[in-house]
Amino acid sequence: MKKKKFRKLNIITAMLVLSMTCTAMPNLAAEKEQSSINNSKQIIDDNKSKIDELQAEQAEVNKKIESLNTLKSDTKAYIKALDQNMTDITNELISVNNSIAQKQLDIQFTQDQLAKATQTESDQYASMKLRIKFMYEKGDTSFIDMILNAKSWSDLLNKAEYISKIAHYDREKLAEFDATRQLVTNTQLQLEAENSQLNELQAQAVAKQESIQTLLNQKNQELASYNTKIANSQNEIDRQQSEIDDLYEDISAQEANIEAMEREIERQEEEARKKAEEEARKKAEEEARKKSEDSKSSSSTSESTYTPRTMTGGFTWPVPSSSRITSGFGSRESPTEGASTNHKGIDIGASTGSSVVAAAGGKVVIATYSSSAGNYVMISHGSGTYTVYMHMSSLNVSEGDEVSKGETIGAVGSTGYSTGSHLHFGIRKDGSYVNPENYL
Repeated sequence: MKKKKFRKLNIITAMLVLSMTCTAMPNLAAEKEQSSINNSKQIIDDNKSKIDELQAEQAEVNKKIESLNTLKSDTKAYIKALDQNMTDITNELISVNNSIAQKQLDIQFTQDQLAKATQTESDQYASMKLRIKFMYEKGDTSFIDMILNAKSWSDLLNKAEYISKIAHYDREKLAEFDATRQLVTNTQLQLEAENSQLNELQAQAVAKQESIQTLLNQKNQELASYNTKIANSQNEIDRQQSEIDDLYEDISAQEANIEAMEREIERQEEEARKKAEEEARKKAEEEARKKSEDSKSSSSTSESTYTPRTMTGGFTWPVPSSSRITSGFGSRESPTEGASTNHKGIDIGASTGSSVVAAAGGKVVIATYSSSAGNYVMISHGSGTYTVYMHMSSLNVSEGDEVSKGETIGAVGSTGYSTGSHLHFGIRKDGSYVNPENYL
C-alpha cells in the first residue's frame, strides 16, 4: 500500500517537472500559456489532497505505535536486562578466550625451552660417558708416564699443571651437567603449572558459555510468552517491534515529502502569478517578450544538463569471520512466533563476539538499543542509501560518528527479538528495503 502511494508521489513529481519544463519553452501562444497555468493550479490542488492523505496516514501510524508500546511495556524492561547480562558475560568470555590464547603461547615457549634443555642434558651426558670410558681404559698410567718421562724440573711442573687443568675441566663439566638436569626438572614443573592454569581458564570459558545459553533460553521463553499475548489481543497489528521502527522511518519520509510538496506548491503559485503578469507584459511589449524567452531557453538548457548523483554497489561483507546466510531477503517462514514473514534483510550466522564492520564509509545516524532490533546501528552513505546492523552484543560507535569502509562498529550477538547468535544486515535505498546481496 505504501509503495503504491510513493509511486503516485513520483508520478506527481514527474508531472511537476514536465510542467516546469513546458513553462520554460519559448514561442508559446498566449492561450497555451493560460492552459499551462490552469494545469499547474490543478496539480497544486492534487498535491494539497495528497498532503491531507499523508497527514491522515501519519495519525493512524501513531495510534498503532502507541497501542504496541502499551502492550510491550512489561516485557521490554525484562528483555533489556537479559540482553545487558548476556553482553556482560560475552565480554568476560572474550577476555577469558584471550587469556587462553596467551597461556597457550606461554606453554609453547616453555615446551621449546624444555626441549632445548633436554637436548643439552643428553649431549653433556654423552660427552661425560666418553670421558669416563677413556679414564677407565687408560687409568692413571698416562699420568705416571707423563711424570716419569719428564726431562727436567720445568718439564715436570708443566706436566703437573696440565694434569691439574684436566681435573678442573672434568669438575666443571660435571657441575654443568648437574645444573642442566636441575633446569630440566624446574622447566617440567613450570610446564605442569601452566597446563593446570590453562585447564582452569578453559573450565571458566565453558561455564560462561553455559551461562549465556541459560540467559538466552530464558529470553526465548519470555519472547514466546510476549508474542502469545500480542497474538491474542491484537491480531490486526504487526507484532514486530522492527515494523514500528519502519513506520517511524516512513513517517520521516512522508514529512519530507509533505515539506517538498508544500514548497513546490508555493513555487508554482508564485510562478503562476508571474506568468500572468508576464502575459500582460508580452501583449504590451514584443521585444521584452523575446528577451524573456531567451532567458528561459538558457535556463532550460542549464537544467537539462543536470545529472543526479546515484549510489552504486561495491559494499564489503559486514561479518569477516562468517559467510553463512541463515535467512535470505524477502518472503520466508516465520522463524519464531511474532517474527515477520517478509524479511527486510539477510541474517548472517556467526559466533557471539565476532566483529561487525561497516559495509561502506558514511555517518552513523542511529546507534542505540531497541527491544526488537537489540543493539543496532544505521549508517547513512549519501544519495538516499542506508545500511542497518541489528542484534549485536555490543556497539563500538555512537550517533554522529564518521566511519570508513571495513571499520569495526560492533560485535555479533543475539539481542532483541533474536533466538540465536547472528547479524541482521539490511540496506534501505530511497525509502525502501532492497536485497543486500545485490550490493555486496
